[in-house]
Amino acid sequence: MHEHPEFDDHEQVIFCRDAAAGLRAIIAIHSTALGPAAGGCRMWPYASEEDALTDVLRLSRAMSYKNALADLPLGGGKSVVIADPAKDKNEALLQAFARQVDNLGGRYLTAEDVGVGMADVEVMARVSKHVFGLPSTGDPSPFTARGAFQGIRAAVRCKLGRDELTGLSVAVQGVGRVGFELSKLLHEAGARLTVTDTDAAALERSVSSFGAIPVGVDAIYEQEVDVFAPCALGGVLNDNTISKLQAPIVAGVANNQLAEDRHGQILHENGVLVAPDYVVNAGGMLNGSGDIFGSYDVSKVLPRIDKIYDRTLMILERSLAEDRPPHLIADELAREKIAKG
Repeated sequence: MHEHPEFDDHEQVIFCRDAAAGLRAIIAIHSTALGPAAGGCRMWPYASEEDALTDVLRLSRAMSYKNALADLPLGGGKSVVIADPAKDKNEALLQAFARQVDNLGGRYLTAEDVGVGMADVEVMARVSKHVFGLPSTGDPSPFTARGAFQGIRAAVRCKLGRDELTGLSVAVQGVGRVGFELSKLLHEAGARLTVTDTDAAALERSVSSFGAIPVGVDAIYEQEVDVFAPCALGGVLNDNTISKLQAPIVAGVANNQLAEDRHGQILHENGVLVAPDYVVNAGGMLNGSGDIFGSYDVSKVLPRIDKIYDRTLMILERSLAEDRPPHLIADELAREKIAKG
C-alpha cells in the first residue's frame, strides 16, 4: 500500500467487505488535519481492485485540497463501491456500506458521487448519521455547476482577456446532472455549445434545450472551441487526448482530469490554461456541507460559491506570472493550509 504511486501519506485506507450484501468497497481518509474527512461515495464497476484503489487514493487527496481551498473546516476522504449501479445497487448494499462508514465514528463523512444519488444517500442515512448531501440542502448539481461557471469565467478572463461569455464556444464532455446544469448557465450567458455523452437521451436533452451541436465521444477533443469542459469521469487529459485538444482553456467539473501530473506540465508548455478541477468544482461541497455543520442558508452559500471566481483567477494569474502549471500552484496552496491545521 505505502508503495502505491498514488499513496500520499493517507491517514487510513479501509478495505470493506460484506459478503451477504455483496459489498466490496474502499474508504480512503487522506487527511483530518482541518476536520473530519469529507467526500462522496462513488459506485463504479472497476475492472480490478487495483483500479478502484488508484481512484479512491487520488479522489481522497483531491477532497483534502478542495476542502482546504474552499475554506471549509474539513479534511479529505473518499470511498468507492466496486459495483455496477445499474445492476447491483440496492438498499442492502447501500446500508452495508453505511455501516462501514458508521464504524469509523465520524472520522469520515460520506455523500453522493458518480453512481450514488440523493435517494441513495437517504437510504444510507437510516443506518449512519455520518452522511451529508441530504434533501435539506437540495440537489448539489446546480451548485457544483455554478462554481464551475465561475471558474470558466475566471479562466476566460485570464486567457482571453474578456468578461462577457456571449459568443464563447464551449465543448462540454458529459451532460449528465452537473454537465446539463453547467450547459444551461453557459447557454444563458450567450455561449455556443458543442456536447457529447455516452447517454443518448442526455445528449438529446442538451441539443433540444440549448441548441447544442452533438458530436461523438472521441471527436469532442478535436473541436475548435474556446473552452473544453470535462464533466464526466477523470483521466481524460492523457497521452492519447492532449495532442488532439484544440481549446486554449480547460475548465470543468470532472475530478482528476489530468491522468498524471506530467500531463499538466505538457498542457502548460502547449499554452493551454487548465483550471484546477478541485478548485472550480467545489460548489456542491460548499452547499452540501450545511448538513455537516447543522445549519443551512442558501443566501449565505451562494456568495461563497461565487468566490470560486476570485480563487481561480488568483491561481491562474500566479501560474502565468511564475510560468508554472496551475495545478502545482493550487496543490501548494492547499498543502500550506493543511500543514497549518
